[in-house]
Amino acid sequence: MSRLAEKVAIITGGAGGIGRAAGRLFAEEGAHVILVDLDESALQEVVQSIGDESVSYVVADTTQPDQVQSFVNAAVDRHGGVDIFIANAGIEGEINSIIDTPVEMFDQVMSVNVRGVWLGLKYVMPIMRERGGGSIVITSSTAGVQGSEGMSPYVASKHAVIGLMRSAAMEGSSMGIRVNTVNPSPIQTRMMRSIEQQRVSLGRDGFETVEEYQKSRADGSPLGRYGEPEEVGRLMMFLASDESSYCNGGVYMVDGGVTAGRI
Repeated sequence: MSRLAEKVAIITGGAGGIGRAAGRLFAEEGAHVILVDLDESALQEVVQSIGDESVSYVVADTTQPDQVQSFVNAAVDRHGGVDIFIANAGIEGEINSIIDTPVEMFDQVMSVNVRGVWLGLKYVMPIMRERGGGSIVITSSTAGVQGSEGMSPYVASKHAVIGLMRSAAMEGSSMGIRVNTVNPSPIQTRMMRSIEQQRVSLGRDGFETVEEYQKSRADGSPLGRYGEPEEVGRLMMFLASDESSYCNGGVYMVDGGVTAGRI
């Protein structure tokens, strides 16, 4: 039997690399999937590429309460409720020192990466409670358990969502709702391409090309490579499924061992 048969899953950041991979995996395992993102053309492309009638989308800004409510309502209208919520939408922001980071950039990163997650919890959890429970997975990062020079808003936001997860795990347990984070290291996605290009263009790390930077980061992993979006998606699928029925309040690394010697 499929691991997510007839489950209803909402995935924010659904047009990105990890969201796309998770959407495909979830659909293959029998879930009804609603992908949420701001870019409708990208969402359409993802839905077409997955090619499964159980996958649909909603265009929404996860930082706006009415729009979060709209994609939750869409799940109820289309499929009767929500069993799985993957709070995956996030942005990296600009790489800069704390001193030189514009206040507006800090606010933008925190709005998407933290406020968006909190709003998702606020509007999804009551609907899950009506279904007798469910599973929520929040995308944090290795930046959620360690620092990173030049990325203070992003690092702060990824630490913050672990705190949100822990509070939600405690509040949700009486409702049958489990809440966990997945914490990826560098993954082959658009976000990493942006970070690489910013690092190289700033010239602070001594790399002249993106390829040099990529090799350095890959060599810094015990497994000697970046992760793939599907590898994150498979961990999300485990945490979303009943196979993880005793997993609650956990910080799950999917980082090839990058943080093993640093925590």
